[in-house]
Amino acid sequence: MLGKKRSASIFAPAAESETPMVQAVEERRPSAQPPVMETVPESKPKVLPEYDDDPRRTLASESGASARTHNLFFTPEVGGRDFASVLRDVQEYISSEYSGLIIEGGDEARDQLKRYIAKFVQDKRIAVAGMDTDELIAALYSEMAEYGFLTKYIYGEGIEEININSWRDVEVQYSDGRSEKLSEHFDSPEHAINVIRRMLHASGMVLDNASPTVTGHLTRNTRIAAVKTPVVDADVGVAASIRIVNRQTLTREDFTEGGTATPEMLDFLAACLRYGISICVAGATSSGKTTVAGWLLTTIPDNKRIFTIENGSRELQLVREKDGKVVNSVVHTLTRDSENERQRVDQIALVDICLRFNPDILVVGEMRGAEANAAQEAARIGFAVLTTIHSNSCEATYRRMVSLCKRAVDMSDETLMSYVTEAYPLVVFCKQLENKQRRMMEIAECEILPDGARRYNTLFRYRITDNRLEDGKFIIDGHHEKVCEPSKSLQKRLIENGMPTTQLEALLQPKETEVSA
Repeated sequence: MLGKKRSASIFAPAAESETPMVQAVEERRPSAQPPVMETVPESKPKVLPEYDDDPRRTLASESGASARTHNLFFTPEVGGRDFASVLRDVQEYISSEYSGLIIEGGDEARDQLKRYIAKFVQDKRIAVAGMDTDELIAALYSEMAEYGFLTKYIYGEGIEEININSWRDVEVQYSDGRSEKLSEHFDSPEHAINVIRRMLHASGMVLDNASPTVTGHLTRNTRIAAVKTPVVDADVGVAASIRIVNRQTLTREDFTEGGTATPEMLDFLAACLRYGISICVAGATSSGKTTVAGWLLTTIPDNKRIFTIENGSRELQLVREKDGKVVNSVVHTLTRDSENERQRVDQIALVDICLRFNPDILVVGEMRGAEANAAQEAARIGFAVLTTIHSNSCEATYRRMVSLCKRAVDMSDETLMSYVTEAYPLVVFCKQLENKQRRMMEIAECEILPDGARRYNTLFRYRITDNRLEDGKFIIDGHHEKVCEPSKSLQKRLIENGMPTTQLEALLQPKETEVSA
């Protein structure tokens, strides 16, 4: 009974199968008589290998005696069955006999699960039209231990997002901006819900009628947002967005050669963060905010202590090793959601505790709510804070911060505006253009004048010179340009924070405009 209850949240059958469930297979004895073999002349008797139904030795993919045993004793059903009914039978068998393998996870458990699936298929002589035995076993394993046809896209190269609009409408967005509708889809609304449930199981989240809207994660850098009926129509089943954060660490050259930013812009931002200037990276979804923030953190020297706070899933991987030893100082933390308030760990709590770790740089993965107030307070007491936020311009970023801070404190907009502009002298605005190219559109400084007034200075910007449509494709021409120098007050802070005078002079030295298409 325990196995069945555990497996219910993973397989979650929508309804009782019409196909009678097969009984559990008795271990160590064949479940059916071997098929009639062709007549062998007495002068040349054929010696049959001993039949051993140990699931560890019945995979058709194994070589030698195991493969020969399979050829002799496994004759598929004539005509075959449909895959969905076979999957239900195998799920019922695994759920009742070996549910612990699904719950346990790990390579060894997955290998055992595959062997038991193979044993069941071979003992019951199951066949599916259009699939050989190896293909059937692989497909059943993928559906039960992995995520069906989605698996190869989740772990594939160059894929940024998988959007499930309904059980029969799935599209993939690639890192180069392409979007492609897949010919593959789920078998039914229930099938789609079951697969998403298995994915959410990795983060302990449950998608059901009581919680029809859920956010969770699959791996450190794969986020999932899902909604099911009744939030979406019954014939849709489930809608989900699976966001896969770039697993490859981009280099400075990747940004410059791709036209995202110029070397001068990147050097300026890296130097400012290194010497204690807080930075907020703003933009819409898929604008490249996290990628830019992640690269900036790779420029931090090993002797600087970094404390990261991320919401639910980890996208940053900053620990560096050399000769098997960790050479830098990084503390990665994650929030934990829970219906029990005492067990919940939010970003505000982690910001509070991080101050006791004495970090040189505090990273708040993304400001979405009241944690914005805690982060700006940390920045105003001397910590260098790097964070990201959803916004549509540099100036709008400060107004967005104010609205988030008001969720935590009851202060006037004017007071909060003075706080956030003091906390984050620099804002970087990123954007994905209509042609799917990502650009660092602006780097702006909010200068605080002696009389307390604020002045916004654009330091760098991307100037679009032409937009046109050719053969159904958007062509956007433009270039980055330096607009003005950082303010005297920012220069003073950099010197006070230890920046060598020669490095500051190099940053201020006029350079030729660098063009990026």
